[in-house]
Amino acid sequence: MAVTKSQPVAAIEYACRFGLSAIGENRVQEAAAKRPESSATIQWEMIGHLQSNKARLAVSLFDRIQSVDGMKLARALNRCAGEVGKRMPVLIQVNAGEDPRKFGVSLEEAQETLEVVLSMSNLRVDGLMTIAPFTGGRSAARPAFDRLRALRDKLQKSAGLDLPVLSMGMTGDLEEAIEAGSTCLRVGMALFGGRRDKQNL
Repeated sequence: MAVTKSQPVAAIEYACRFGLSAIGENRVQEAAAKRPESSATIQWEMIGHLQSNKARLAVSLFDRIQSVDGMKLARALNRCAGEVGKRMPVLIQVNAGEDPRKFGVSLEEAQETLEVVLSMSNLRVDGLMTIAPFTGGRSAARPAFDRLRALRDKLQKSAGLDLPVLSMGMTGDLEEAIEAGSTCLRVGMALFGGRRDKQNL
């Protein structure tokens, strides 16, 4: 997935032109400004922290929300999706690195959260997402990714369903994420470099 936060609309067109199927945005307001300007046929996914009061706008803008980090947000998304007749694909964000600075449900809360979200008729759970801890580098990232994969495997068995998406890994920990079984790498810096608001791609 091409992460296009802080990038111009041209970055989205670039990603589509070279065969990428999805882009990720971190902020609802930024996506709201960019999506009407983009002609790319590509999936838009929310990958940043989402406040419940922005759920309605997020449901209208995005094709999937990766950052469902608690039941309050899940309930808001379910309600807003129902109001527009949409079944919203989501990922449950898990704080697999146990970093107090990261959002996400704990490993211990994940099963209960999944069960509640599965009961919501306007949401479809595609899998799990995590972000590696801020500190510790790659040596801390790999255990977090391994824990998320193990959790996914456990939840699939207990719930009796497929959770095909494991969204984990960014530019700085791609190799570790791939080795741990990631199915969705969220890559921005390696594709686009830094912020390029005034640069054409």
